[in-house]
Amino acid sequence: MSPKDNRLPLLTLLENYLKACPAESEMTSRYIAFVGENKDCFERSLSIGHVTGSAFIIDNACKQALLTHHKKLDRWLQPGGHADGDPDVAAVSLKEAEEESGLEAISFYMPELLDVDIHRIPARKEEPEHFHYDCRFLLRSSGSDDFMISDESNDLAWVPFGDIVQYTNEESILRMLKKTLRILSC
Repeated sequence: MSPKDNRLPLLTLLENYLKACPAESEMTSRYIAFVGENKDCFERSLSIGHVTGSAFIIDNACKQALLTHHKKLDRWLQPGGHADGDPDVAAVSLKEAEEESGLEAISFYMPELLDVDIHRIPARKEEPEHFHYDCRFLLRSSGSDDFMISDESNDLAWVPFGDIVQYTNEESILRMLKKTLRILSC
């Protein structure tokens, strides 16, 4: 890779994450290999999979997380979406959080990755089954907690941390919740 390769900032984030979360080395190493092998990893047109950015958004009081009931997947998830060519996964995460929540003020709780995940997306219409290589950041509502439901969601909800398991049993969301609770208790 050349010094101007647009994948280098993401690879640095992932390497730092790997050092901070060695228990997740299998998935993180797989993610790093995918990015290293695919110059077009930020493009949705890469049919085997592509990079996405997500946000675990907490409210002003640091007591709740904002979940979206995703229209296409029919599940409660964190806001997020495709990089669509943008190699700045933090910016993608923030943009998707703003678009999908309608929150007027959101900021990064910390600049490092909160979590990484690789998950299968089922085939739909003209789109084959593929993988999302997701970078997840911890964001916090820093203004009004009033949200607006976007076209991509059936619903949005501020969910108290203790009630998240009533909305989802997705391992990766529960993993983000555990990490967030650990960070907030520092």
